[in-house]
Amino acid sequence: MKKAFKIISITLLIIIALLIAIPFAFQGQIKDMVKRFINQNLNAQVEFSDVSLSFIRSFPQAHVNVTDLVITNFEPFKDETFASVKDISFTMSVKELFKTASEAPIVVNAINIEEALLTLKTDKFGNNNYDITKDENNNASAEKETSSFSFDIEDYQIKNSALTYIDNLSKMVIYVTELNHEGHGTFSAEASELNTISEANVSFLLDSTSYLSNNPIKLEALIGLDLNNSKYTFKENKGFINDLPLEFHGYMQLIENGQDIDISFENPESDFKNFLAVIPKAYSKNIENVQTTGDFKVKGIIKGLNSDETIPNLDISITSNNASFKYPDLPKRVQNIVINTEIKNTTGKVDDTYIDIKTLNFKIDDDVFKSSATLKNITKNMLVNANIDGVLNLANITKAYPVELDNTLTGILKAKLHTAFDMNAIETNAYARIKNNGSASITDFVFSSEDIVNPIHISQADMTFNPGTVSLNNFKAKTGESDLNATGTIKNLLGFLLSDNTLKGNFNVVSNFFKVSDFMTEDASSTKNKTTGNSESLKIPAFIDCIINADAKTVVYDNLNLKEVTGKLIIKDQQVTLQDMKSNIFDGALAISGDVSTKEDTPIFNLNLGANGFDISKSFKDLELLQNLAPIAKLLQGKLNTNLNLSGKLDKEFSPDLSTVSGDALAELLTTKINTTEGELFNKLEGALGFIDFDKLDLKNVKTKLAFADGKVSVKPFDLKYEDISISVSGSHGFDKTLAYSAVFNVPAKYLGSEVNRLIGKINDNDVSNITIPVTANIGGSYTSPTVKTDLTSGVSNLTKQLIEIEKQKLLNQGKDKVKDLIGDVIGGNKTKTDSVKQKQNDAVQDILRSILKGSKKADSTKTNTNEDAVKNILGGLLGNKKKKQDTIN
Repeated sequence: MKKAFKIISITLLIIIALLIAIPFAFQGQIKDMVKRFINQNLNAQVEFSDVSLSFIRSFPQAHVNVTDLVITNFEPFKDETFASVKDISFTMSVKELFKTASEAPIVVNAINIEEALLTLKTDKFGNNNYDITKDENNNASAEKETSSFSFDIEDYQIKNSALTYIDNLSKMVIYVTELNHEGHGTFSAEASELNTISEANVSFLLDSTSYLSNNPIKLEALIGLDLNNSKYTFKENKGFINDLPLEFHGYMQLIENGQDIDISFENPESDFKNFLAVIPKAYSKNIENVQTTGDFKVKGIIKGLNSDETIPNLDISITSNNASFKYPDLPKRVQNIVINTEIKNTTGKVDDTYIDIKTLNFKIDDDVFKSSATLKNITKNMLVNANIDGVLNLANITKAYPVELDNTLTGILKAKLHTAFDMNAIETNAYARIKNNGSASITDFVFSSEDIVNPIHISQADMTFNPGTVSLNNFKAKTGESDLNATGTIKNLLGFLLSDNTLKGNFNVVSNFFKVSDFMTEDASSTKNKTTGNSESLKIPAFIDCIINADAKTVVYDNLNLKEVTGKLIIKDQQVTLQDMKSNIFDGALAISGDVSTKEDTPIFNLNLGANGFDISKSFKDLELLQNLAPIAKLLQGKLNTNLNLSGKLDKEFSPDLSTVSGDALAELLTTKINTTEGELFNKLEGALGFIDFDKLDLKNVKTKLAFADGKVSVKPFDLKYEDISISVSGSHGFDKTLAYSAVFNVPAKYLGSEVNRLIGKINDNDVSNITIPVTANIGGSYTSPTVKTDLTSGVSNLTKQLIEIEKQKLLNQGKDKVKDLIGDVIGGNKTKTDSVKQKQNDAVQDILRSILKGSKKADSTKTNTNEDAVKNILGGLLGNKKKKQDTIN
């Protein structure tokens, strides 16, 4: 017994080993079999990663598995993927594996497909990408070879798959997702039955109009199969569109030139709850406890030939009479519902299909809404003819129906409108073919959103519809502290609402008080994330093309109050152009022109600003841009005229990125003085130049030109006056407040101390009295911590030496002409000289010195002591003057 058990165990192990090992021996044969079938039947490129064979998985049958199958089209859909399948498996008898191509067909018993993606496409020339089977009529041998597979299927499954159908001829698109389908039956019998269960989500679009949007569809059908005649008959079946049940009857038969179809369907129940069942669950919610009255019926007949030239005749009706519904948790009831709609085609030509909405009426409280419409030529240039007449309280929408709106709506909408147009006219703005007439109005409309700080309250808006245009007769709104009153014309409202067209118009907008922050979010960072993402800036809408003539009494932007704002805004192609914008601000007048564009990833601007009579201290205190252009100006008191031309980039909050700003400015100061007590820079200058009282500096009619780029402002040389001292200033500063300026003071000798004045008095010559020397002040550091360096000491020393030489020359009576020449050279010392001129001056001085040395040795000693003492006395006097002045200030 023990020996027998051992033999049995060994035998079983051998069998299992053979079942595992044998497939490897047939691996090549299986691949050849699959490739042979593909080559014999398909005109496309087919690739797969592997083909495997198992005797264990479906024992006692063989299991063939193909993974990562991809079918790619040839011309005219070259390199487009027709189908991809993650896994496809076949189950068949083991003996089928040993058949050769010349023997009886290989019989497949079961097929399982997982994660298949199938794309069916028809291009505008009528070519189909699914015409990939080889033409058997042109190949006599192929007729025999194509029978090398036969399907004697008992089970098949398609799991987690999707299908896309795109017909560019009829502009029809069908998306089938989450497709799960299974069937049980036998295809090989002459007359048999196939029991199927299908589930999927279906979207259906016709000429860009969505009729189904990811609607769940189910079908349980028992289908009679007559394979000899290629006829498939619906026996017992029940389908669901959302939760609407439908029963099908009839058949579909494949014939030589298409399909012969004769199918009728209807919903088995007539309860109006079936209408709510058609609406997607995301919008209709739970309808089990909804109270309904009235009926709802869907009936249809599809009969005729479906071919390349024709479609079956259609006669589908959707009706409801005096129905109502009320959700248990909502206060309002929708009643007096009347629906009478037909979808018909009586000719078999697809272009003759039309939808006739004879009646679509309902009532909420005392508000009655009526409408009707016809849609013809729906597969090409759809013709629309519609009527709307009614009143709708927008607040009742959420009180009667469980729709979740992003924002709360209130207000009364009234409309009496007739419109007739074709879709091509809408898309191309062919206004002559758009026939509108009627009116619409809305009152007490309140719109609130987390994207804006305050609700927008439209107290009144009236529109009149004319052929091709809509007149905005009245528009009154308020949000926060801001008010708006507008009139104007909208050119293509229907094109904007029904297509992707641009909204065009001309508007006149008047406001007594407009506060920009009323239209912004509470949290700028959250708004940026919600509306533009982390990496994008705010955008001017691309769909707006309009002209706005603005007139506002007061506009508040940040801390600025602009008065009497007028001008024109042109919005087009993601750009706002400002024309003739004028305002009163800072006790002066402001003019603005230019543009702001958000067409690129980073917004850019190009503006021209003209200021006339600005109060300098106010404007430079409140405007950051002016502060950066001239930080010292906020210490000035008086008026300013300026023209600024500037361009650059904007940051994500629409403020100028100063590092990118470039341009120039021309500034003129009017009746201006300096408030020196607040500026560290003037304290430093007065400390270095004690002979100037900056409080008395004359800035009247000072003009200068600025140029700015790369974060720096360059100031062209300009002149100032302090009593009889002329001053020339030039240099630059950075937007980071760093300073690099040079101020040249042409100082008369009389300001340079008692010793200099004593020497001038002794010389007693008018030319000597006019002597000035240039004193250069180099200003560096930063605006908050400036540094001032001057060449005053060396200048006074040189002047003193030259005055002493002049005095000695005059005392020694060495010649009037030489004295005059020397005086001229000293007077000219504050001017730029060439090397030759300077050399002549030096030679003249040397001649005088040689004359003095020959005359007396004592005189030479006196000269040296006099020079040194004179310089000391002058510098001491200057320092004493500064100290005295400081004591006076203190």
